[in-house]
Amino acid sequence: MEQQRDGAQRDGQSAGPQGGLTVHTMNVLNGLPASGIDVTFFRLEDSPQPWVQLTKSTTNASGRSDLSSAIPRRLEPGTYKLCFETAAYWQQQGYASFYPYVEVVFTVTEAEQKVHIPLLLSPFSYSTYRGS
Repeated sequence: MEQQRDGAQRDGQSAGPQGGLTVHTMNVLNGLPASGIDVTFFRLEDSPQPWVQLTKSTTNASGRSDLSSAIPRRLEPGTYKLCFETAAYWQQQGYASFYPYVEVVFTVTEAEQKVHIPLLLSPFSYSTYRGS
């Protein structure tokens, strides 16, 4: 995907200076983006119900979801969680999934301009890493 000088990518996804949080889901069975997956973003707080939902989104046709619109430009230090609802996606693809959802928990130690988390999926495995 090509990036323009102002930091915006040509497909309309945000990048660079805007900051925030983006995710990218890929179906490794067919090598295509995993679209239509609901993604919920939480922050760990000190309260009786520690995970506080910050926002929810759905991956688009390119498997991307920009969660930045509902959160600050910078992720403040803390522990966060992304919950990907994968069961419905795999059912639409004609598979039963061993993992009905995938939770990715990560810690931000310094205020971050941007966090990008790719998720590679199959019905019986998943992998994630800190992207750029």
